[in-house]
Amino acid sequence: MNKLKLLLAVVFVLAGVAGFFYLNESAMVIRVLSILIGILSAAIIAKFTTQGQDFYAFCKESSEEIKKVVWPSRKESLQTSGVVFAFVVVMALFLWLIDAALMSLVKLMMNQDA
Repeated sequence: MNKLKLLLAVVFVLAGVAGFFYLNESAMVIRVLSILIGILSAAIIAKFTTQGQDFYAFCKESSEEIKKVVWPSRKESLQTSGVVFAFVVVMALFLWLIDAALMSLVKLMMNQDA
C-alpha cells in the first residue's frame, strides 16, 4: 500500500509539472500554482506512508535539536572572523615569501640574474 501511495504522490508532482507546460498560454501565477498544488498534494499523500511519517518525525526531532544549539553572539562571530582573516593574510604573505625565495634559488641554480 505504501508503494501505491508513493507512486500516487509522484504522479501528482508530474501532473503539476505537466500542468505548468500545458498552461503555457496562461499567466505565470497560474502555471506556478499548478506545480505548487501538485507538490502540496504529493506531500499530503506521502505523509500517510511509513517513509513520510519517518521523515516527519526526523524533521520534528531536527528542529528540536536546532533549538538546543548555542549560537555565537555577534561579538564572538566578528572576533572569530577577524582571527581567520588575519591568519589568511599572514599565511598568504608567508607563502609569497617562500615562493619568491624558491624562485630566486631556481634562477641562481640556472645561472640567471635574480
